[in-house]
Amino acid sequence: MASPLSRVNVRADAWELLWSFAHRVLAVNFVLAVAGSPLMLALGTVATPWKYPLFFGLLALPLGPAAAAAFGYLAIDDARPPLSALIRLVWVTGRRSLLVASLTAGLAGVLLADLKVLAGAFPAAAPLLVVLLVLVLNAGLTGLVLAGTEPALRLRALLRLAVYTGVRAWPLSLLSLGVLTAVLIIVSQVPVAGLATVPGCALWVVHTNTNAQLARIRNPPAR
Repeated sequence: MASPLSRVNVRADAWELLWSFAHRVLAVNFVLAVAGSPLMLALGTVATPWKYPLFFGLLALPLGPAAAAAFGYLAIDDARPPLSALIRLVWVTGRRSLLVASLTAGLAGVLLADLKVLAGAFPAAAPLLVVLLVLVLNAGLTGLVLAGTEPALRLRALLRLAVYTGVRAWPLSLLSLGVLTAVLIIVSQVPVAGLATVPGCALWVVHTNTNAQLARIRNPPAR
């Protein structure tokens, strides 16, 4: 009896595209797991991590350079770029991406603290603080993509472009944040399976969204 798989008619280039995607996702997941291992160990040890935001915020900072390198790795025009290329990108983009991640984490921490303090005393200020927090997260995420894919871009220009992109093409920015939020929920529920599969796929979605945002800004539709 013939195998059901023998009836599957898939072109060779489609299989090559599939294996290339799987290769990149696995490589990205590996680097993210290494960068986030101290954070995951601490989260597994401390029962109430929200009581120590500074400590866990510092442990999360290495994920910034890892994510920026992953974005650069996903942009490489090669079917199966070697893992050494991803590790080299961590080294090359590490300084700028760490600055972007630190600035984003610092501003987000200030806004969350203000939201906690002012939400009860001045409820009208809460929506503004939430909007500012979303803008900061959007700009930080776009900044990491630019840090990994635009090495010639100066830091000041990178930050300006990241802020403008997040505001100008906000629907895709919200989609990227929603995807990352879903990843955090999945990883918190099934850590091993979640870390092995979803982070790389999520960063691919973010990378694709950011490319679409930048293309829309650089080549606006004719009216």
